[in-house]
Parts: sequence; C-alpha cells; structure tokens
Amino acid sequence: MALFQPGQSVRVNLEGLQVGSVLFHAAVYAAVGHVLRQTSQDPPKYLIKLLFSFRGVSEVEVTEDRISAG
Repeated sequence: MALFQPGQSVRVNLEGLQVGSVLFHAAVYAAVGHVLRQTSQDPPKYLIKLLFSFRGVSEVEVTEDRISAG
C-alpha cells in the first residue's frame, strides 16, 4: 500500500534535485505540493504537483524519503 495518496497535501525536499535544466538549491527544502500518483514501487517514487512553478517546473518526481505529510 502506498504511503501517500493522490490529492494528499505534502512537503517536498527539493534540495540538490535537478529537473531538466533546473537545479534546486538548499533553500528549497520544504516545497508545498499535492501527490498526483505513485510512479514506482521499488524504490517508491511519486509525481508531485508543486504549488509554484520555478522556471517552468511545476511537477517533480521524487523518492518517498524526500516527502513528508503536509
């Protein structure tokens, strides 16, 4: 069973994560978003819709250890 469910509000640690050409720095350790869906079970990964867009990035795929209930 997935730890996080679609639509759930979460905080995501994006520190050091690169998405396309965008590299998130240490200041982005608690970005707010909502779970869209689980994309992988091993390792557990989720697609998150961020409440902000940074240089065109508004969705990120992250591992479960970067997510906390929001």
